[in-house]
Amino acid sequence: MLWINLTGIVLIALIIWWFWLYKEQSIRIAEGSLEILVKDGIYQPSHIKIRANEERQIVFHRADATPCAEMISIPELDISERLPLNKKTVISLPGLPAGEYAFHCQMQMYKGKITVQ
Repeated sequence: MLWINLTGIVLIALIIWWFWLYKEQSIRIAEGSLEILVKDGIYQPSHIKIRANEERQIVFHRADATPCAEMISIPELDISERLPLNKKTVISLPGLPAGEYAFHCQMQMYKGKITVQ
């Protein structure tokens, strides 16, 4: 009985960490491009910061064979691209106004965000 209670407490702690305490990894693109690894159900990094009105490239490298990882979509920019397995796909971003732009897979299980400042 003690084992079951301890397991329950550990699971509750993990749920609290995942949904309320976890901070997503953030990377600032100063110049050029950035590579995002699509693996294990997440984008690495999942939060990108760029300067407003500057063109940038994001290179997606898909290393996850799940069907959900096969597409990348940035709805606000009308971008939708297929990501071939174990290959790199370059997405060119135009100069964007300040704001936040979400990107995700077609089922929105993989999620990320571009913050333009």
